[in-house]
Amino acid sequence: MWLPIIFLMIGLLLGFMTDVAVPDAYSHYLAVVVLAGFDTLLGGARAHLEKQFSDKAFIGGFLLNVVFASSLVFLGRQLGVELYLAAVFALGVRMFNNLGRLRRILIDEKKIFQ
Repeated sequence: MWLPIIFLMIGLLLGFMTDVAVPDAYSHYLAVVVLAGFDTLLGGARAHLEKQFSDKAFIGGFLLNVVFASSLVFLGRQLGVELYLAAVFALGVRMFNNLGRLRRILIDEKKIFQ
């Protein structure tokens, strides 16, 4: 469970320490990959608290999210339509659902915020 959080912190630290600019052509791809990462991280945290965490499902879910969302971005660019917004919307909804479930688990079962 701590492995994704550790690597998230390492990635954020490296990102802030380096001066790498993302070209405009890749900005939508980066956006959906970051959202897929956050969605996977929140889903993994929820699964851990529900005692259903699986490393294979965690990695597989991340890869599937990235491939599908990137495919939507690519297809949208080819068609001249901003299909990446569908991926952003879907991943955003999943993130907020996972956050809501995490909140309920932490409040109800762990007796936090009482």
